[in-house]
Amino acid sequence: MLRVAVDGVDGAGKTMFADELAAALAERDVEVVRASVDGFHHARDVRHLRGRTSPEGFFQDSYDYARLKSELLDPLGPDGDRRIRLAVYDVSREQPVHHAELAVAPGAVLVLDGIFLHRPELRGYWDLSVFLDVDFAVSVARMAVRDGAPADPDHPANARYVDGQRLYLAECAPREAADVVVDNNDLDHPVVRRRAAAQRRNG
Repeated sequence: MLRVAVDGVDGAGKTMFADELAAALAERDVEVVRASVDGFHHARDVRHLRGRTSPEGFFQDSYDYARLKSELLDPLGPDGDRRIRLAVYDVSREQPVHHAELAVAPGAVLVLDGIFLHRPELRGYWDLSVFLDVDFAVSVARMAVRDGAPADPDHPANARYVDGQRLYLAECAPREAADVVVDNNDLDHPVVRRRAAAQRRNG
């Protein structure tokens, strides 16, 4: 089993990148498990413990990492039983979801997209990790088109999300931690910047 993380700020193009990676693997007859960290949100009362607009709350409290590990990452690890759940919470409906367990064949590849995937408590899970590096001016403009939010990264309405992700970038240094860093400012012309972490691991 291989576990692949596709990380980046909101609007970096993670879902598209992960979908295309999964499709490329499937074309090579690799069984792919496709999932998103968004299926492992905390409930609203936990997400907003530090306040509805708190950037620290967005960074620290958005996701249930214990459930992400127990339901998805650990079962696909070296000693796991390969019985997983792809999601535990539907944030759009603000309610838990109760998916049946899935049995995953040996040799499958998990492709997981999401923000904050290079937090220290998650780094050891990835056999390969990708960080999509995108300027906030670009990513927030994409989010404005998608969700109708203001396009200015410094608009007060974006403070919880943009500043929370700035905390992540500063505290967790995902650009340095990732195996592969991709400049994804131009969705049609992504550029691989570096493989620093992979090179360090290989000596």
